Amino acid sequence: MSIPTDRFADVHDTDPPLLCAALAAARRGHAVLPLWPRSKRPAFTDWENAATTDPQKIRELWTAAPFNIGIACGPSRLLVIDLDGAKGQRPPPRWAGARNGGDVLARVAREAGRPFPSETYTVATPSGLHLYFQAPRHPVLRSSVGRLGWRIDTRGEGGFVVAPGSMRAAGSYRVLCSGPIAPLPQWLHKALTPPALVETTSTSVEPGRMERYVAAALTAECQAVATAAVGARHTTLLHAAISLGTLVGADALDIDDVRSALRNAAAKHDADFPASEVHRTIEDGLAYGVRRPRALLPRAARDSATAHIRGA
Repeated sequence: MSIPTDRFADVHDTDPPLLCAALAAARRGHAVLPLWPRSKRPAFTDWENAATTDPQKIRELWTAAPFNIGIACGPSRLLVIDLDGAKGQRPPPRWAGARNGGDVLARVAREAGRPFPSETYTVATPSGLHLYFQAPRHPVLRSSVGRLGWRIDTRGEGGFVVAPGSMRAAGSYRVLCSGPIAPLPQWLHKALTPPALVETTSTSVEPGRMERYVAAALTAECQAVATAAVGARHTTLLHAAISLGTLVGADALDIDDVRSALRNAAAKHDADFPASEVHRTIEDGLAYGVRRPRALLPRAARDSATAHIRGA
């Protein structure tokens, strides 16, 4: 995204540092949003629509309060790789010996026969690094947790990152490499692309077995989510939501019951699977599955079985 530099002609040396940092991000074409001072929490609930590159709006916001700065990745066409520290955790066996996400990405790159993707705009965070890349147009990449490996998250469509210039109690965000933002390497694009969603085949279930079939499906999917290994949690949750969504679409399960069950199962991974990512993954999977209802029973028999399951 290219922003005319004359729109920023009124930047003054006396402007507060956070305002200057927000304007500098917008000058690079990044849509910024205010985060509460010294935090990572958006100041507005509808933060993605509040993100802007308009210098006048930015000036109004950042002169009202010393907000930290967020960058909305979708509107900014960014895919940011977040290489985090261990935070007291031991790496799983797959990544034994790794000290942080940077070590894991270096190993992933070596295994792929590729160089470490360091030739791009890079920000030091209080606990690691943010590597900025131009997001590919197709397919659109959303945020992910652990898809590349231990202590590696990404922020893409629907996500945001804390911008340089921001401060938290844990430390500051500062530019390490101010070079241009490189396109996302093809090998990383491929590694971050979710597996193709598999169409669910029709399943015929006898009326007398309907409630047992549905209960077993719900239990099995939640068990898979709760026991998913690091690096597979996002994909496991997505496919569980899709599968159970097909039962919601068939009127065999209540969508709120499924949401609650999947959230509880995913809560076992709170330390490295943020609630916001869990919510987005569940909603994405359910939306896909509901549109593809599983053919289980004739309507009348299905209504009877569903009423029995729900305790009506």
